[in-house]
Amino acid sequence: MPVFLQRIHQTRPVSPVAAPAPRGITSPPLPIYLPPPALPNVEEDLIPPENFAIVAPGVYRSGFPMRKNFPFMETLRLKTILTLVLEEYPEANLKWCQDQDIQFMQFGIPGNKEPFDNIPEEVICAALVQILDKRNHPLLIHCNKGKHRTGCLVGCIRRIQSWSLTSIFDEYRRFSNPKSRAVDQQFIDLFQLSKVWEQVLSTEGGGLDNLPKWRMLHA
Repeated sequence: MPVFLQRIHQTRPVSPVAAPAPRGITSPPLPIYLPPPALPNVEEDLIPPENFAIVAPGVYRSGFPMRKNFPFMETLRLKTILTLVLEEYPEANLKWCQDQDIQFMQFGIPGNKEPFDNIPEEVICAALVQILDKRNHPLLIHCNKGKHRTGCLVGCIRRIQSWSLTSIFDEYRRFSNPKSRAVDQQFIDLFQLSKVWEQVLSTEGGGLDNLPKWRMLHA
């Protein structure tokens, strides 16, 4: 080769040549699709009964508890269920109470629909005596909808707690809306609290030592 061609070959850059792949090794495989991990087991929803609310420490109110409400109610660790319905209590609810070691009290009263029925004061009085015994707490009060009969009983509790009638009726209407009843509010206003205290201090009641520690108890 002439000298000038040798110099050209020496100065020209040499293109890199890829080294051959070793024998027995193939190209990497395509990525494999992996399904997403299975969702964890979701616990059953905790559904409170209709019109559920806290009345005072240790006392709740609601409409009629259904089977779907049982898991929620178990979180309350109830000691007592106090119902105001007149009808026979469902067997499933009674069995649930027994399984949960909950005592069941029934103070059946008719709906206060004028001019047909009136709420018997003696039944409300007997129910209040049990509510004012902290040994029965935590306690749930309920009727069918948690509006009128429960509202009357809670209204009497508010009077025992020295609430003003304006505040009592405002709470009653909030739960009974849209069918507030004037006769219910009249019952709350005229109810004689002295009869309740007489029974609390008698052998039927829990006495002053077992009163719940609520502020402004009106004796």
